[in-house]
Amino acid sequence: MATKFTFTEKKDTRSGFGAGLLELGRNNKNVVALCADLTGSLKMDAFEKEFPDRFFQIGIAEANMMGIAAGMTIGGKIPFTGTFANFSTGRVYDQIRQSIAYSGKNVKICASHAGLTLGEDGATHQILEDIGLMKMLPGMVVINPCDYNQTKAATIAIAAYEGPVYLRFGRPSVPIFTPSDQNFEIGKAILMNEGKDVTIFATGHLVWKALKACEQLEEMGISTEIINIHTIKPLDNDAVLKSAMKTNCIVTAEEHQANGGLGDSIAQLLAKEYPTPMEMVAVNDSFGESGTPDELMTKYGLDTSDIVKAAQKVMARKKGI
Repeated sequence: MATKFTFTEKKDTRSGFGAGLLELGRNNKNVVALCADLTGSLKMDAFEKEFPDRFFQIGIAEANMMGIAAGMTIGGKIPFTGTFANFSTGRVYDQIRQSIAYSGKNVKICASHAGLTLGEDGATHQILEDIGLMKMLPGMVVINPCDYNQTKAATIAIAAYEGPVYLRFGRPSVPIFTPSDQNFEIGKAILMNEGKDVTIFATGHLVWKALKACEQLEEMGISTEIINIHTIKPLDNDAVLKSAMKTNCIVTAEEHQANGGLGDSIAQLLAKEYPTPMEMVAVNDSFGESGTPDELMTKYGLDTSDIVKAAQKVMARKKGI
């Protein structure tokens, strides 16, 4: 009988960030929060209410926010910046590169409303290049959790990490399917389902879709391994190679451009260490547009059915290995 995956409820991952930030505020007096006029959207309002002396409303001045955050680290503070992913990366890339990454400052860049699932706000806000931008910066950790619980756990975990971090999350309500008491380990992939025929490496909102694809594939008699790559940099090379050597065919799934994303990182690793047939479920060199999250995920090929098709395609290429 094929595996069935279930969830408890649906909730937006940005709320996981807000809950994690509030818990950090209660347990670590060095944690401070900065926001660029989007307190409610980033779910930072509870932190602001409870710790007004540690919350800084910068206004629509994102570049200034990054500079202020970098400066705060010199005094031993652990700043968490909050704004939309587009404004957390593209708009302030120079400030991040020069003031945070180059200097190795202990700033946590927390970015909501990433990817196509931002929905009706359209292409100008739906950044699909942010993972690539941030992972190219030397020393920058890049994390993309899959649900509310994992986002909360990741938020808490990055405060204990010394160095710059990019934490990416989203607006829509998505299934909660990871444990509330999980131990989040930066750079450690999570095996969600064991299989022997094909591996699907998924990140962010695509992890749940990969699990649903697994159900369909197993009904077809295809044993599918699902691995949750919440940390894109540093990539868990051992987990990737171990699974690739077992199944000998790979699918990657992400809400990001194919160029520069998770699939790109895994392809580089496999090309050097263990060349393996591979398919990528990602946006193909395109900007987004206005629409509901579900409509956009379908139109741009990021649905469960697209993962199933990619698995079937790569398995056909696997023959002869």
